Amino acid sequence: MDTQSVEAQLDLSLTGMTCNACALSIEKGLNKLPGVRATVNFATESARVSFVDQQTSTSEIIATVKSLGYNARLLEQTTTEMLEAEVSEHVSMLLTRLVASIILGLPVLLISMIAALQFKNWQWFALALSAPVVSWGAWPFHRAALMNARHRSTTMDTLISIGVSAATAWSLWAIIWGDAVEHVYRGSSHAMNATNMTSMVLKSGDSSHIYLEVAVAVTVFLLAGRYFEARAKNRAGDALRSLLALNARTATVLRDSEEKIIDASKVRVGDLLIVRPGEIIPADGVVVEGASSLDVSMLTGESVPRDVAPDSEIVGTTVNLTGRLIVRATHVGAATTFAQITRLVRDAQSTKAPVQRLADRVSGIFVPAVIGLSFATFLAWFFLGDSTTNAFTAAVAVLIIACPCALGLATPTALMVGSGRAAQMGIVIKGVDVLQSTRRIDTVVFDKTGTLTTGVMQLIEVVTARGTGRNEILKFAGALEHASEHPVARAIATAARNELGVLPSCSDFVSSPGKGTSGIVESQKVMVGRESLFSESQIIVPGDLREALTHARQAGNTAVLVVIDGLVKGVCVVADQPKSTSAQAITELKKLGLRSVLLTGDNPATAAAIAVQVGIENDEQHVIAGVLPDEKVRVVADLQQRGYAVAMVGDGVNDAAALAQADVGVAMGTGTDVAMHASDLTIISGDLRLVADAILLSRATLRTITANVFWAFAYNTAAIPLAALGYLNPMWAGLAMALSSIFVVTNSLRLRKTKLTPHTAFVHATR
Repeated sequence: MDTQSVEAQLDLSLTGMTCNACALSIEKGLNKLPGVRATVNFATESARVSFVDQQTSTSEIIATVKSLGYNARLLEQTTTEMLEAEVSEHVSMLLTRLVASIILGLPVLLISMIAALQFKNWQWFALALSAPVVSWGAWPFHRAALMNARHRSTTMDTLISIGVSAATAWSLWAIIWGDAVEHVYRGSSHAMNATNMTSMVLKSGDSSHIYLEVAVAVTVFLLAGRYFEARAKNRAGDALRSLLALNARTATVLRDSEEKIIDASKVRVGDLLIVRPGEIIPADGVVVEGASSLDVSMLTGESVPRDVAPDSEIVGTTVNLTGRLIVRATHVGAATTFAQITRLVRDAQSTKAPVQRLADRVSGIFVPAVIGLSFATFLAWFFLGDSTTNAFTAAVAVLIIACPCALGLATPTALMVGSGRAAQMGIVIKGVDVLQSTRRIDTVVFDKTGTLTTGVMQLIEVVTARGTGRNEILKFAGALEHASEHPVARAIATAARNELGVLPSCSDFVSSPGKGTSGIVESQKVMVGRESLFSESQIIVPGDLREALTHARQAGNTAVLVVIDGLVKGVCVVADQPKSTSAQAITELKKLGLRSVLLTGDNPATAAAIAVQVGIENDEQHVIAGVLPDEKVRVVADLQQRGYAVAMVGDGVNDAAALAQADVGVAMGTGTDVAMHASDLTIISGDLRLVADAILLSRATLRTITANVFWAFAYNTAAIPLAALGYLNPMWAGLAMALSSIFVVTNSLRLRKTKLTPHTAFVHATR
């Protein structure tokens, strides 16, 4: 085999990116290397790189990223502690600069805008306070602009940096070499100020106004936006970190007839693993000795534990509930089912390209165009015979009027107001990409266990033999099952306690994994379980009770027999029931024109029963059962390939990859951290009716962001030509910029009055 054709693959963790243009710059630089194909994801700050190992090495790839001005390291060498420390340091840095800039900048804004506060030589005072803000405070923008210039590219950071620098440079020139300081005190100072304020057209030789307040305002507004964005990105890697936290840390291995506790990562294929009740199984394997029940709900979504015996195949990260097991490891490390789910989440996140902000999308054209127009304005005024002062003033006015303060506020303010409104309703929205995705949603896929249903087994029916009462069944079965930790047993015991109160005691309790339990209650032998528990006792099940068993199981429920002193006295039917709000949630989604699909790892009979109860159409297009985690991802991907825009609603680890794959992932706040981190929206209360509210609010927030961005660009489009022609001096340009920002904020605040659905309004009225 030709070694030249062998491809290697690596994942990189990246730091130092400020916008999607940075990601594109890294991607472009890496793809220039021989044999390299790279995809860089700004949202997750990571890169997936495929390369021919005979042409390019890992060290060359990392060196290339560093040469572009960013940091990179192998993702496998990046610990949770390292990521958290870096993110914390970055957020802390932005917060420090923001707070300091507000403290220093507020007096500058007040004294510059309110004539009554101005005193002799106040301009020097404003300059002293502004200097740290426009240099140290705005350094993240200046640094990004310099880095972009080095690689011959521009972003909105470039325009921010130039705008702040130009406003500061003009003010510095006006104070030192112009007549800004003396101008206020010539004759009637307030009269002169009033004249200057009302003159929109440039005056020959007018160098009296300074624009430090403009430079300070731009810095503070944009720092605030960058700070909130950094805080949001702190959750970018939480899904993978939460998944890793679920894995077993240690394993008990039987070697040389001795039990040894080792790190779970050092388990080898063929090792004999000892797993006691309550422990996490550290690897995929086959049971060699013992019998038990496993909690597999976080991987498969099954609400009922899975019984295992010798020769049963088991999956790592599931929890052993009852008996002691000896397991032979068959798949370890990256080959385990758990590792594959982790990889599915990472792949789904990296392949779901985030919709970058509109400001970044157009910056490649907008920024250099504004810079070029500013320079052209200066040349036009200068060569047309006007003064250098007026030429420079017009050029600065173009930069200031184009400075993207409103653009910088367009998304963060709408997100803050929209997310605040969502929080009042019990909904957490991760970011703008989510809002853009919800616009297209036409299909909502629901997990069953813990999402449509409560996720807790409940006693739903007691079928009694002739001459036996319900209370008798509950008393004896409840007393026996109270001693068991099995979910079916807990459901029976809980119902018995709720109906009867105090239950009698149980002695000689015996649990038979996969079969049932037995014991002595009030001197009578009681047995509760499946038919296999009674096979050796020659116990006969009456026809009516056997029919009840069959009917319950056909409906997808779990049914067990209750035997007292050798006679079958009844059947207890246990099931995971739909939440009280599930049916109404499906109805509200139908009103929005959205179709609902049930996707579960449970059996088809159970899935069909739940679908009928909540109002989902019971056919193969709308009910998909018996699927594993990787199959859930494929189902969602298949729907997307067929042209559907999919929202996935789930709560468990087994849903995490599908949540990441979907156009919009919606997690239940009552579920696992992994599901919430992999999702885009989180319903804190687990009330499914809020899914429709989340979609409605997301669409309203997106409309607000779109309107904000449109009017911000419209303002630039209309105002830049006026500034270039001399009809707006820099002072009025700064005022217009401030008014555009006020409009954006005011428009965003309208989201606080978003119309509530009737059930949400009721919730608020009762608080």
